Amino acid sequence: MIDEQMMRLALDLAKSAEGQTSPNPLVGAVCVKNGQIIGTGVHLKAGMPHAEVHALEMAGTEANGADLYITLEPCAHDGKTPPCTDLIIESKIKRVIIATLDPNPLVSGRGIERLRYAGIEVKIGVLQKEAAYLNRAFFHFIKYGMPYVTLKAATTLDGRLASNHGDSKWISTESSRTDVHKLRHTHDAILVGVETVLHDNPFLTTRLPHGGKNPIRIILDRQLRTPETANLLTDDAAETIIFTLNKTEKASHLLACPKVSIEQISETDPFLEEVLKRLATRGIMTLFVEGGSQIHTSFIQQRLANELYLYIAPKLLGNGISFMMDESRKWIQDSEKLTFLSVKQIDQDIRIHAQFEKEDGC
Repeated sequence: MIDEQMMRLALDLAKSAEGQTSPNPLVGAVCVKNGQIIGTGVHLKAGMPHAEVHALEMAGTEANGADLYITLEPCAHDGKTPPCTDLIIESKIKRVIIATLDPNPLVSGRGIERLRYAGIEVKIGVLQKEAAYLNRAFFHFIKYGMPYVTLKAATTLDGRLASNHGDSKWISTESSRTDVHKLRHTHDAILVGVETVLHDNPFLTTRLPHGGKNPIRIILDRQLRTPETANLLTDDAAETIIFTLNKTEKASHLLACPKVSIEQISETDPFLEEVLKRLATRGIMTLFVEGGSQIHTSFIQQRLANELYLYIAPKLLGNGISFMMDESRKWIQDSEKLTFLSVKQIDQDIRIHAQFEKEDGC
């Protein structure tokens, strides 16, 4: 079916910009006339022209009487760019095929209404499930006002993050670590706890052969124990934000480091939830959590985690620190439920990509 074929191409175009458009959604567009593709477009970055604009500019006057396939409902409001619906109407497009509605209250339903009022035929729901999955982070961000959280961990076959001495280098293979850097590249921010900073002194940058985007680095440090010599503070590869409960005299020394800021959370506020809300105000839509056992457990306990990437190495340790430590769960029925999205072998490791099950499906 040509509608599904063209929409799949539009989805592939949208996915090509993954990690670049925050806090905007991923959108692809394809303009078709007489069975021939006459224009394609993808939204590349917030503030830049939308996918529809690129596709229609490529199509030119041939857009008159053509079909336009869009992965997300076109905007009908003035923002950083003009409304896409106006350009679609001006281009005399005959039919618009949309994969899914935009949950943004400024857009939802209005774009479709405007197109139909102009006499354009509108079809909704082609590959809707695939389109919603592609923009699951954006949908979550709009609905809850918090980033979409993905946990990442590397464990032995018996579920250990590290030995009892804290030794964890290296559980996974170099190939798996390269894969992690690809995931860092697609996220807006990366988070660890202060224990990881003290023990591992990481950089949390994206190190790929051809470069990559460095996410904003987040440290959860309630008592402000992060040392001034920490790699996350002394380099200027990316911005670093420290969240704390106790903004001591030490704060002024830490703030002297390049690209470092400190946010104090009130002890009366739920710490993790408040951190996520503040990150959202900075336009951070996707958060990659590489914290240790305590951090992972807290996100899961408070139902703030959305997805998980777990790298499992063919090793048995027999003791050590577990990925999740939650003594409140006494029975199998108390276990956290996930849905596998993919299982992939990387060198000798197995990578499991899973989604946490939520009652509202988000």
